[in-house]
Amino acid sequence: MLQVNDLAPIDIQLTDLEGNKTTLKEFLNKKYLVVYFYPKDDTPGCTTEACELRDYNQDIEKLGARIIGISKDSAKSHNKFKSKYNLNFELLSDESHNLQEAFGVWQQKKFMGKTYMGTVRSTFILDNTGKIIKVWEEVKPQGHAKEVYEFLSAIS
Repeated sequence: MLQVNDLAPIDIQLTDLEGNKTTLKEFLNKKYLVVYFYPKDDTPGCTTEACELRDYNQDIEKLGARIIGISKDSAKSHNKFKSKYNLNFELLSDESHNLQEAFGVWQQKKFMGKTYMGTVRSTFILDNTGKIIKVWEEVKPQGHAKEVYEFLSAIS
């Protein structure tokens, strides 16, 4: 998994909600970029995390940051998820999980005795050059938005 002071892979192609190709580089126009990886749209933990980030987003934006959520779900799935919960930040699709692999969040997981590859819930804060300044690994969804806000408040 990438760590603090690593340069993020900002040129890997993702898909936005309209089906257009984009990269993280295109979102480095603020002081900070909060990139959070999550396993699946509209599941309990992912919904908790997204809704808490939604509720903190206005305050996080005031600190010069922008939030982007990324999963392997399709743009169609992201659109439904964003609409259902009135999410006020960008969701990007990484169906090929190329970006997740580059960040090191696409890992072997176990559930009910089965082993599979999947997304480890993780958050990275990048500065406007793409350098990673903070990493949270294996994030617990509840209360994470507050952690992000408090970190950004402390450095702003």
